[in-house]
Order: sequence, then C-alpha cells, then structure tokens
Amino acid sequence: MTLTPKAAYDLIADNVQTVLRGQADTVRLAVAALFAEGHLLIEDVPGVGKTTLARCIAASIGGRWSRIQFTPDLLPGDITGVMVYHQGAEQFQFHPGGIFANVVLADEINRGTPKTQAALLEVMAEHRVTVDSVSQDVPRPFFVVATQNPIEMEGTYRLPEAQLDRFLIRLSVGYPEHDAEVMVVMGDCAGITPNELRPVLDIAALQQVIAQVRKSHLAPEIVSYAVRLAAASRTHPAIRYGASPRGSIALIRAAQALAATHGREYVTPDDVKDVAHPVLGHRLVLTPDAELNQRQRSEVVDELLADTAAPTVASGR
Repeated sequence: MTLTPKAAYDLIADNVQTVLRGQADTVRLAVAALFAEGHLLIEDVPGVGKTTLARCIAASIGGRWSRIQFTPDLLPGDITGVMVYHQGAEQFQFHPGGIFANVVLADEINRGTPKTQAALLEVMAEHRVTVDSVSQDVPRPFFVVATQNPIEMEGTYRLPEAQLDRFLIRLSVGYPEHDAEVMVVMGDCAGITPNELRPVLDIAALQQVIAQVRKSHLAPEIVSYAVRLAAASRTHPAIRYGASPRGSIALIRAAQALAATHGREYVTPDDVKDVAHPVLGHRLVLTPDAELNQRQRSEVVDELLADTAAPTVASGR
C-alpha cells in the first residue's frame, strides 16, 4: 500500500514534535521542503532548536544522514570527498565526504569559509559533486538542512546570494509559547532527545511521496500567480535584485509540497501565499536606501502579496 503525502507528513511531524514542542507551522514548512526535495536553511538565535529540528527530521528518515560541523578550518574536500592514491592498487580512488548522505545537516554553515561554502553549490543544485574532473552522484533523495546564527558575526562568513538561492526555504524556529517551553524543559529532563527517535519513513516510501507531490495538479492560473509574484519583486522600488525564475519554480515546488501536507492533490492561491515569505525573503537584495531606512524583507514580501492579484481558483480541478 502506497503511503500518501499527508500520512507521511503526520508520521514525521508527530515524531519530530515529541522533542520539538509548539512549532507546528515550522515543522510543516520543514517537512514540505523535504517532500519537495529542496533544501532548508534555519536561521535563528542560539538555543531555540535549530539543530534539534534538523536532527529530528534526519532521525525520522530511514536513510543515511550525516552532520558536518562548519568551522573556519573545514576544507572543501571534507565536504565533497577527495581522491587518494592507493599504492596496492596503483591508482587513485575516491573517498566520499560528508555530503554523501540522504539527509545532510550543515551546522553553523556561516562559520565555514567562502571557499568551503562554495563546495555545496554544485551538489545542492545538481545532486552531484565533481572532484578532479570526475563527477559523483549523491544518494537520492537528497536533502540539506543548514543552520546559522544571525546575531553572532565574529568568525563568520555571510552566505552569498548565489548560495542562498540554492535553499528552497529559509525559516526561523522562534521562541516557544510558555506551555510548549515547559514541555520542552520537562522532556529534556526526562531524556527525550533526537537520539531517542526512531525512523518512521524509509527511503523507498519517501521517494514515492516525493513523486506524488510532483504530480500535484497545477492550474495555469496558479503558475501565472507565482511567476507574477517573482516578477513583481524585480521592479519593486525597495529591491535591487529580485527573485529569478528559480524563485518562481521554488514558489510552485514549495506550494505543491505544502498542499500535500494538508492532504490535497492540487495547489491553491493560499498555498502560494503561505510559502511566499520563506521562499522569496532570502532571494531579495534590498537597495542601499531601503537598508538605510531599515526596511525588512518581510515587509517587502507583504507589499508584493498585497499588490499582486491572486487568482480566484476554487479548486485545482
């Protein structure tokens, strides 16, 4: 029996939320990124559960997962792998790096040097790495979850726009509500950690879910709406560089996955609106005047949504 995306989402979300309490919306977006086979960037202050969320998702999937702790002395070869000469065989052999897994946790990614960060560019876009002119495919599905701390700048390297564009979704965990935080503290004291979680979905089932999500019905009006949103960002007076066509594609892929977590096989305008902030926000480069006036990307995305008419599509059929 084939597992539906909604059933798969419920299994993963319930598993994750045994550890990470009171973050239902964040978990839904994170799982949507997984179902879209995109990549996820989690940015927030220390101690709110960025790494915990990533570890919980990785632990919920039955495939291979790895954790790469980014530091200034981390080398590109530590990520992609290296060619090593073996005297016995009298030839070079490839030794894979940490990127060769189904779920890769890139912890504190902004602590890696630009050269090391750039090692992720090819593999995040094309699902392969090239070492010494030889290409190697990574396992599929392939999901990178990166974390970074936006307030501690010492010893960090800001991700360039080209790198940010590789992430389907960027989100913040945020502080939990009082009752949720009480449960988090009690759970930690009781030893409920990501290490206690067991996989609830194997790789074959996840691949089937990803294939189902890709087949979600898309009305032409929905696609046009996503494209118009991205295009509007290119002419907004507060934006120097707007979303590229990759941003339009990301809007649709994220909306498809979000709809699937709600049990729908079609996408509505509200799905596109719900993913607009986490998909478009990190793809916008503000003008110097906008930055001087302390404009926030979230405000600009709100204006794009307000100024771009949504289609009146009652259903996807």
